[in-house]
Amino acid sequence: MKNSASIPRVVQADAKQALRVQAPQILPALTLLFSDLHYSEISHQRLSQQNHGSEFDYQGLTRAQHPQFGSVMIKWQLCADANRNSAGLTYEADVLKSINNLSNNQNSLSVIAPPLLVFENITLQILGRLQHLTVLVMPYYLNGSLTNQLSAQKHLLLTDVQKYQFILQSAYLLHHLHNIGWLHNDIKPSNILLEGLLSNNADNSRITFDLLLTDFTLARSLHKPSMANIAGTPAYLAPERWQGCGATVQSDIYAFGVMMYEILVSERPFNLESRNDELLRAWATRHCQYPVPVLTLGYRHYQGIIDKALAKRMEARYQNMEAVLRDLELLENR
Repeated sequence: MKNSASIPRVVQADAKQALRVQAPQILPALTLLFSDLHYSEISHQRLSQQNHGSEFDYQGLTRAQHPQFGSVMIKWQLCADANRNSAGLTYEADVLKSINNLSNNQNSLSVIAPPLLVFENITLQILGRLQHLTVLVMPYYLNGSLTNQLSAQKHLLLTDVQKYQFILQSAYLLHHLHNIGWLHNDIKPSNILLEGLLSNNADNSRITFDLLLTDFTLARSLHKPSMANIAGTPAYLAPERWQGCGATVQSDIYAFGVMMYEILVSERPFNLESRNDELLRAWATRHCQYPVPVLTLGYRHYQGIIDKALAKRMEARYQNMEAVLRDLELLENR
C-alpha cells in the first residue's frame, strides 16, 4: 500500500535521517552514470528508501534530456539484490509493453499509456559495494499530471467544460484499459498524465488535454485471480478492498468515482480532517461506512453518477465503464 501510516513515526524518522546521509553518495553517482549514457540536464525529482531487513533499496524519479528521445522521466530502482531490485520495474515494463501492444493492435482504441523508451539493468559500484540499478525511461510531459490541475489555485481557473472533459477522457482511458484485459488498481489524479493541449478554436474555455494513464506497478490482468491483499492508495480504495477482496473492475470504478468527485470540487469525498496513528482504520471507516457527500448545486446533475460509482456494495455499483460513459455522455449538453 502506498502510504506509511502503519510504520511507527520513530522508524520513519530514522529512515529519513539515513536517507539524508546516503543521498549525497547515491545521486552524484547516478548523475555521472546517466551522463555516460548520454542524458543531459539531469534533475533528480524524488528519492525514497525501503527497508528489507538488513538491506535497503532506493527508488527515484529523475528528469533529463536525451539526444534521441527529448525530455524524459527516468524511473529507477537501486538494490544490492538483483532479483528483488528488478522485480517491480520489470513487472511494470512488461505491463506497459502489453498495454501498448494491445492498444496498437486495436485501431479503434486511443493510446492508453506512455511509450516505454528504455528498459535496462546496470551493475555499478556505489555505497561501498556492487549495486544493481534498474532503469525505466518514458517521455516527460510538460503539463504534468491531473494533480497539478486540481491544486487550489489552478482548480479555480478550470471551466465546467474542462472538468467534464477531464472526467470523460479519464473514463475512456479506463474503459479502454479494461477492454484490453487489464485493471489499473491505483486510479487517482497523479496517475493521469496530461500529454498535450487539445483545442479547435480560440475560445480558451474549451481547451482540454489529451490524457494518458501511468504507474502500472499494481496493475493486474483481468484474466488472472487478483490477490486479496490491501494494495493501492487509501483515499481511493473501494470498501470491499478494505474487507479483503481482490481488485476488480468495480474497484477501479470506485477509485474513478473518488477522482471524479475530486475533479468537480477540488477535494475528495471522504477526506480526513487530520493525520493520526490510526490512519488506515480512519480511511477504512470512511470508505465502508460514510455516506457519499452531496455535491454543490452547480454539480448536482453529476450526483446520480457519483452515487452509483461510489456505491458501498459492488452489486449496486456500475458493473463496467461502458455504463459510466453512457451516463456521462448524457450530461454533455449540460
